[in-house]
Amino acid sequence: MSESDYKDKVALITGASRGIGAAVARRLARAGVNLVVNHREGRGRSGKLAEEVCREAESEGVRAIPVPADISSKKSVEELFSQAEEAFGRLDFLVLNAARAPFKPWEKLLERDLRLLVETNFLGNVFCMQQALPRLSRQGGAVVFVSSLGSRFFNQDYPLGTMKAAMESAVKYWAESYWKEGVSVNAVCAGLVKTDSFKTLRMIQPELENMPERFFLSPEEVADIIHYLIGPASRAICGQTLIADKGISNRLHWSTSSG
Repeated sequence: MSESDYKDKVALITGASRGIGAAVARRLARAGVNLVVNHREGRGRSGKLAEEVCREAESEGVRAIPVPADISSKKSVEELFSQAEEAFGRLDFLVLNAARAPFKPWEKLLERDLRLLVETNFLGNVFCMQQALPRLSRQGGAVVFVSSLGSRFFNQDYPLGTMKAAMESAVKYWAESYWKEGVSVNAVCAGLVKTDSFKTLRMIQPELENMPERFFLSPEEVADIIHYLIGPASRAICGQTLIADKGISNRLHWSTSSG
């Protein structure tokens, strides 16, 4: 697979100011992809990080613009894609990475927690797909959703997993609906990735401190898989969720001496 398959194409990445999203932006920039770096807030740390990601991308010789937008708002999503259209005139790849959710058991979720859970992690992604699919259909393209093991394994402090599972189901629906338009839709289910959200998860699940190091992924490893899924080498993969977890889900139980 040649990097020329990516050169001068355009990717919009939600939640791209840090973590997996930022790693994806850097990986695609090295492949020659122009970027729309979405982040939730234009001011503060999020905005500064997004600008830094864009500077790093542009050092690779591509164009990159930071666009603040809260994807839970349909209007904000419309403005996000309008700015991407105005800046580049096309869209080839969409990476659905943004996520927000409380870390608490279901019985403790307040109404505002539930609304945050659904509006950002399901409705927000649907809004993005509604805007992206007509644009991707013009010349063909690819969508990758970033999921997590919470979509299939119980974790009492991770209600986000239910929304991840819902989106994995939606990926199959979109894949079947749009393959005739030349649009591929898949997902990557990442295991234990060392990001800011993992730091929070580790606080409420201290047993993770004893997990063997070999089971942890870097954001860059997830980015490599996304780079593959949006490229022509993945053309036989349709509506699937690839599990990337260093094998941690191969067994029902892992002892701390397994590493």
